[in-house]
Parts: sequence; C-alpha cells; structure tokens
Amino acid sequence: MEDKKANIIAVSTVIILVIVIVVARVSLKLSNAFYLIAGAGVAVILAVFACLVIRRRYNRRSKLLATQLVSQGRELRIEYSFLRKVAGVPIKFRFKELEEATDDFRSLLGQGASASVFKGILTDGTAIAVKRIEKEERGEKEFRSEVAAIASVQHVNLVRLLGYCIVAGGPRFLVYDYIPNGSLDCWIFPKRGTRNLPGGCLSWELRYRVAIDVAKALSYLHHDCRSRVLHLDVKPENILLDENYRAIVADFGFSKLMRKDESRVITNIRGTRGYLAPEWLLEQGVSEKSDVYSYGMVLLEMIGGQRNVCLVEKGNDRAQRTWQYFPKIVNQKMRDGKLMEVVDHRLVESGDIDESEIKRLVHIAFWCIQEKARLRPTMAHVVEMLEDRVAVEEPPDTQMIVIDLLSIDDDAPDDHKRATIAALATDQLDGTNHTPSCSYTMSVISGR
Repeated sequence: MEDKKANIIAVSTVIILVIVIVVARVSLKLSNAFYLIAGAGVAVILAVFACLVIRRRYNRRSKLLATQLVSQGRELRIEYSFLRKVAGVPIKFRFKELEEATDDFRSLLGQGASASVFKGILTDGTAIAVKRIEKEERGEKEFRSEVAAIASVQHVNLVRLLGYCIVAGGPRFLVYDYIPNGSLDCWIFPKRGTRNLPGGCLSWELRYRVAIDVAKALSYLHHDCRSRVLHLDVKPENILLDENYRAIVADFGFSKLMRKDESRVITNIRGTRGYLAPEWLLEQGVSEKSDVYSYGMVLLEMIGGQRNVCLVEKGNDRAQRTWQYFPKIVNQKMRDGKLMEVVDHRLVESGDIDESEIKRLVHIAFWCIQEKARLRPTMAHVVEMLEDRVAVEEPPDTQMIVIDLLSIDDDAPDDHKRATIAALATDQLDGTNHTPSCSYTMSVISGR
C-alpha cells in the first residue's frame, strides 16, 4: 500500500513538473539550456523516488525473511529436541551451553576421584546432570568407556546419555537426564551428617522393585546388546531413583565391552571395596559374572541396610578397630533360621516386610556371590527368580574366604595381602583344604 502511494506521488510530481515546463516554454519563451537543466532535475527526482521504492521493498522482504528464519529456527529446535528425546541420539553441546545451563557449574550433585556431577537446565526446560571428567589419562579412559558403553543402548532402567562436550586441552563433559531422587545409598543406609541430598528409608516394597529394575538393566547389558556390556562398578551409589522410585543404573566409567564369543576380558583391578569379584582380584579376567557378584552384594545391603564391609569402632584406640563382613553374618543367620535378625531394623519396626520375600532375596544374593563364577546365575535367570517365575533353590554353603582383602587391611603390606588372597583363592576355588594364612584372613573378615 505504501509503495503504491509513493509511486502515485512520484508520477504526480513528474506530471506537474512537465506541465510547469511546457507553460514556461509557451509564456516565457525560455532557452534550450533551461529545458536541459529541468529535464535533468526531473530525472534526478525520478531516480530518488525509484531508490526509495526499491529500498522500502527490500527492507520489507528482509524483515519477512528474518521472521520466517526465526520461526523456522524455533520450529527446528523444537523438532530436534523432540527427535533427540524420542530417538535418544547423543548430540555435541557447546561449552557455553553447559556453562549457562549449570549457572557456571555451581550446583554440585556429587564428586568422585576424577569426575564431578552438576545439575543444569537447558533452554528448552530439560533438567540435566552434567558429568565433568578431568582431562587426564584416567579421565580420558573413563570418558571413552562411558560413551562406548551407554551411547547406543536404550533401556528404561539405564541412564540416558543426551550428549557430550569436549574442550580442547580441558575436561570432557557427558550430559545425562537428571534423576531427581538421588542414589540408592541415600535410601537404604542411615544418613550420617547433614548432606543436602534426598534420602530416607526406602520401603521393602520399593526395595524389592529396585532389585528387579537393576537386574533387568544388567540382563539387558549382558544379553540383549549388540556387544556385551560389563558395568564393573555395580554399587548403591551408581543406582539412581527417579520420581517414581524406579531404579536407573548409571556411571559406566569402568565398563568394558565384550564380544559375544569372548568368555572373559583382562582389565586392571579397579572399583570399590566389597564389590569386586574374586576372579578380578586374582587378575584372572572379568566377565558378566563379575557384575552378578557385585549385584549380589547390593542385594544383601538392601536387605540389611548396612554396608557389606564396615569398620567397627571399639574405643579410641586405632588398634582396636575391626572390620565386619556382613555377608558372613547373614550366612550364619540363614543357617540358624534367624534371617529376620539381619533385616534393616527400620523395616522391621514399620512392619512393612514379607519374610518369604526376604528369604528369596537372601538365597538369590548368595547364589550371586558364589566364589566360583560358574556357579553364579546369569542376570536373566536372576530376573526370573526375583519375579518368582522359577523356583529358588537353597544356595550351597560357602566359607566366603575370598574377599577384597587388598582394600580391607590397610596396615598389611601389599605383597603379603596379595599372597594371602592367592593362596586362599587357590584352595577355595580348586576345592583343596590347605589354607596356610587362614588365621590372618579370618581375623580380618570376622573382626576377631
């Protein structure tokens, strides 16, 4: 509309000028030079009006195009965000995005030896957990292991990798869904101190459901992935609880990939005291049965509400501190028919407990922590036992001699501890009876 008005004004002005020139020619008899100057003036006026019209049209089209681009960009971001959430495709984040999302990495959720985890909010409102892995040899291995293990897997009980960020010469970042209820350890172990973390006493019903969730996640990793994935760090700290208290297995920094035709892989001893399988301590390689062993330990901890290995203080004298091995206590109570004495006292006091389920879980746990890896069930079979689809037989008795002595007795020399483990493991796993260092080992285990 504005362009039409401008055109009309321009044409009207030119007509008026022409009329003025003709009248002046007839009445005043002006020279030819005057007409040349007047014609040049008319041309300049027309040129100016033409430029204004072109510029106005250009500006209008530019604004229209910019509006369309903004709209399309917004639609593309929304569509990409939707596709990313549906398809689970990890994306590469810019460091500035993560910095803004985490408010310059102020909201710390947790911290480990080589990594820290921060809470953040993306521009589309998605709550995230950003794991910052420091740039070092161990950190680089952890970053690669975690991406290789979790990037391509999709399971309701496995943490979802949203994306990553690599800073040249700096730390690595992994971006996950934020899980609101924190880790399992805050819900099964009595709290100490005043940590600003969610927690409480998880009911027996929810603990049993968590046991099934974790078993299904590990079964998926071991049996249903293209490459078999070994988690190798199954413990309550690496099991998260969502808003409905469903379990999410997280932290794949120690994980390894195995081909379907491999029976075990060799890797360095690393992990957490009390959860390491005997074959790993003996450097005989690890397999999916190593995760089964760790899972069995977690089951016992959920039942008892205490760590499988804990320090018992007797006065202020450091020499009087002893280690208590909870699985051995449970084993004795199971043989004596007094299982309820080892159940988390908070559950017993609430009365919210099923003794038959306690017995089933204890039996499953002891099948899982058998010293001989071949005696342990697969995680797929564990799921069937937990869901009561197959009978759970009473597990064979075990002396539970082979445990993580390397981490328990800090005062003993490493060579002596390793020699003790090797001797005892050979006896226990081979079925012989000569145990040269038994008194030393049992004093560490039982706390005598």
